[in-house]
Amino acid sequence: MHRIQRSRHALACALALVGCAHLPESFDSQRQRAVAAPASAAVASAPSAPVPAGASAEPAPSTPAAPPTPESFADLFERMRSGFTLPEIANASVEREIAWYQGRPAYVERSFGRGRRYLHYIVETLEARDMPRELALLPVVESAFDPFAFSRARASGLWQFIPSTGRLYGLGQDGWSDDRRDVLQATSAALDHLQDLHAEFAGDWLLALAAYNAGSARVSRAIERNVRQGRPTDFFALDLPAETRAYVPKLLAISRLVAEPESFGLDLPEIPNAPYFARVDVRKPVDLRKVADLASIPRDELRALNPAFNRWATAPDGRRHLLVPATERARLEQVLASIPAYEEPRVVQRRVKRGDTLASIARRHKITVADLRAANRLRGSLIRPGQILRIPVRAAEGDRRSPA
Repeated sequence: MHRIQRSRHALACALALVGCAHLPESFDSQRQRAVAAPASAAVASAPSAPVPAGASAEPAPSTPAAPPTPESFADLFERMRSGFTLPEIANASVEREIAWYQGRPAYVERSFGRGRRYLHYIVETLEARDMPRELALLPVVESAFDPFAFSRARASGLWQFIPSTGRLYGLGQDGWSDDRRDVLQATSAALDHLQDLHAEFAGDWLLALAAYNAGSARVSRAIERNVRQGRPTDFFALDLPAETRAYVPKLLAISRLVAEPESFGLDLPEIPNAPYFARVDVRKPVDLRKVADLASIPRDELRALNPAFNRWATAPDGRRHLLVPATERARLEQVLASIPAYEEPRVVQRRVKRGDTLASIARRHKITVADLRAANRLRGSLIRPGQILRIPVRAAEGDRRSPA
């Protein structure tokens, strides 16, 4: 009998504990209610409110808010920040580079002023490849977003490809164009190169970035030295050239500034989250100056979007597209349908006479001073009597070819 009573008591305790596990009140609240209520209330259940037909007795689960889509951001920097994944590293070299950028707000403003043309396309391409969006800021470090930047090592373009690496990634270079400066092709090649380095260095983006700057062989040798010496092999532990030791911190620094501009007193420009340019197919060689003038696009703007061309014309057998401001696409397509095919001017030679200037020679042959400089690789305007100049002229003047 006592055994039966003890079993009933144990069962009652167990049921009470199970009931506690499903109630939201604290243990103290439950104890106070149990003391105040009659004993029968602990067993009897209160009648439930009627449930309407077709309705569920269970509360509807809350639906988590959907993450924002890339297109939902009004500002391109916000879209970029949403994909930042590189580690935030506390290191003196990063802090030094942050201070460097903070002390040069005009440099940052000029860089993003040029970069507004290209950033949306770069961010969109990084998203398609699921790569860290911080890499969209690498041209700040490489070229300050100047597509015509050219280094002492003969690196060229936004992404600063040297000739050999450019050719390795399919970037052609000839007298008509240099694809290292082409916005679409160079961006694709740069991201291919970075992905290859990322795989080579076992998924370490900082080592991949170091190799992008110094070459993978040099970074690999630095890692091997540290392994032999029993030292760490992360980027900050490696003995690398001074330029490379500053290169990766520069990207980390500009990324921090873009991530938290208010914290660093930085005023970033507003860049709309919308394509800046559109691609237009070209079915014949065209004179870029005529295209710009007839489409009412500033020549400098058309040149900045198509920096790969070495001349003011598309190649007869080469590239068959142009980048134009997205808002001008329809007008440009009309212009291209009506503009005559480009005819390459002949080059004649003229001897400079006393009193001649570049401007007077250019007027005489109905060309621009810029064309005259380009044909003779002149940096300034200084010419001297007796000097032979190459002058690009149209067919009408092509019969006069010997030096005067």
